Amino acid sequence: MFQRTKRMCRKAMGFINGISTKVKMLAIMLLSGTTAMAQNSAGDYSAGTSALSTVAEEIAKYVPIMVKLCYAIAGVVAIVGAISVYIAMNNEEQDVKKKIMMVVGACIFLIAAAKALPLFFGIVA
Repeated sequence: MFQRTKRMCRKAMGFINGISTKVKMLAIMLLSGTTAMAQNSAGDYSAGTSALSTVAEEIAKYVPIMVKLCYAIAGVVAIVGAISVYIAMNNEEQDVKKKIMMVVGACIFLIAAAKALPLFFGIVA
């Protein structure tokens, strides 16, 4: 029985691979368009809008925590990076400047992300 199922799956995959990409995309567009029309004909959007506003409020509660997390990760990256640069300088490696710039860049990115996170969610702090 397992062999029959396996054989049937192989035939189906062969059939699907034989169809051109344009035909596959047309079928997906037609099916998704039908779904969109079915949802649009309902007319009452109050349940969906209230659910979306509830989700937005719940996500907004986590933004300060995420900002603090970004700052904490930036601090850890700075400390570990400083230790790495110190070891590289003591071993007289060639890429010390590169390491310094990578650590500074990572810290600036994390701090910028922490600053932009409230703005992304529309929270003015």
